[in-house]
Amino acid sequence: MKRSSWIFIIGGIIASISLDAQIVAEPGAGTKPDSISIGNTAGQSVYGPGAGHGNLYRKPIPYTPLREADVMWSKRVWRTMDLREKMNHPYYFPLDARRDLQSLFDVIKSGIRSGQLTAFGNPVMDDEFNTPLSRVEAEAIFVQWDSMMTINPENGNEEMTPYKKEIGASDVVQYWIKEEWFVDKQRSVMDVRILGICPLVQKVSESGEVVGLKPLFWIYFPEARPVLAKSDAYLGINNGQRLTFDDLFMKRMFASYIHKESNVYDRWINSYMTGMDALLESEKVKEGMMNFEHDLWHY
Repeated sequence: MKRSSWIFIIGGIIASISLDAQIVAEPGAGTKPDSISIGNTAGQSVYGPGAGHGNLYRKPIPYTPLREADVMWSKRVWRTMDLREKMNHPYYFPLDARRDLQSLFDVIKSGIRSGQLTAFGNPVMDDEFNTPLSRVEAEAIFVQWDSMMTINPENGNEEMTPYKKEIGASDVVQYWIKEEWFVDKQRSVMDVRILGICPLVQKVSESGEVVGLKPLFWIYFPEARPVLAKSDAYLGINNGQRLTFDDLFMKRMFASYIHKESNVYDRWINSYMTGMDALLESEKVKEGMMNFEHDLWHY
């Protein structure tokens, strides 16, 4: 008898709890349906507001601790990363910034304007980050004066009229990457650290012909990592788990060639080699580092 009464009591408690839950969950029970369930999430994703921004709170993976005494060999090299190569397209696109996706240059430009990143000037002669630019000076670099042929309404003659143009993602075609390779005897590995990146734009003559490339400024890469670690890059593989620009650089997911190595003359490869010979010299420098690492071990 006692056992059956306890069963009735427990059953009554469970029924009352389920009834209360239905009343609370029912939209008409004194509450309005969530107004953001459709409007603010349209076009973002299927899993609610803020979708597509899973990396917003990410932090860069810390570097492995390194002592100067553990570095038994090092070499600095400068690379050119051409954004027109297919492997480097994730750094170049999208050309127009979107809410959840930007190109690498748009991320850098936003970081400079917000004060999170520091641009360093005189990129050709000084790649050691000795000339920090103020926000006003950096903003002047983002703006270029171009010219176009127009007709003067007063005399009907054709004239070249200058107009203000802001540098965008489509204008940046290459990046210089400064990095240091070293052998860490504590871990018995050859490793690399990127020190800086520099965007380059095309120089156009008055006739509209491309006459070369112009470096804009240097960015100190360790300072930029917290910003890059929160910025998604588009790879087209899995939009649910996107990599960031920091991931791409740290995983070495880019194509490049060496245009300079540390040397006593401080000269570039294209100063003594041209054309195919310069590319072969670049491969020679890369192969020399690989052979050095291979010769450290005995099999």
